[in-house]
Amino acid sequence: MPGGRLTQQERQQIALGLADGLAYAEIARRLDRPTSTVTREVMRNGGPTSYRADLAHRATEHRAHRRRQAAPRGSEASPQAHGRDPEAVRQYEEVFTTVMLQSGMPQMTARVMSCLCLTDTGSLTSAELTQRLQVSPASVSKAITFLESQGLVRRERDERRRERYIVDNDIWYRSMMASARSTAQIVETARQGVSVFGSGTPAGARLENIARFLDFVSESIARAAEQAREILHSMPATASDGTAGPDPEDGRSAAPDQD
Repeated sequence: MPGGRLTQQERQQIALGLADGLAYAEIARRLDRPTSTVTREVMRNGGPTSYRADLAHRATEHRAHRRRQAAPRGSEASPQAHGRDPEAVRQYEEVFTTVMLQSGMPQMTARVMSCLCLTDTGSLTSAELTQRLQVSPASVSKAITFLESQGLVRRERDERRRERYIVDNDIWYRSMMASARSTAQIVETARQGVSVFGSGTPAGARLENIARFLDFVSESIARAAEQAREILHSMPATASDGTAGPDPEDGRSAAPDQD
């Protein structure tokens, strides 16, 4: 099985495979590469619908050049806790950041979010983020402000009175609730528009349909978030092969309670 970086020809084959609707595993089989290699390559270069072989190749060369410039001669990758492979961690961080970007996050915000989520402590100070990402404190501050507005980060003071930015088990719950509230505001605004344009007009009917649809979505998000919140505070069950399996205590297979 070939190792090392993907060649430009291999990237062209990946692009052709995506255009033909092939799964990552099939593309990887044809290249004699691990599926994870193809998945990372696609996700950090625009995703399956936006992947371009030439752009991906140039971006990879650019990233490698930047790393060579940033790293002092003779330096090695930082040691990782729990015996993790530093290169695998770095590549996964790129994939995670790309997924955050595709969700609509600005680039710096996605980098900060990835850095926080992939830290074992789940919390970092502004100085730590600045050092890890090699960016200015102002860039970190702007990203944190955005993440706070989405309910994805909270702040607290540590024992040294330093402000720490934290992602904990409740961030996804808070984010979903913030999304539900934001959607509810759109519903209210759409219904105000119905009274302005008139319910019997095409514009009024359109606004009414928007309100009805998003009202249902907003309520569904809030209800699902409340029901699933306990999952965030439970440990996944471990199967006999060491992989995470369904938790018999999570109640998802149980019949609903009767009032």
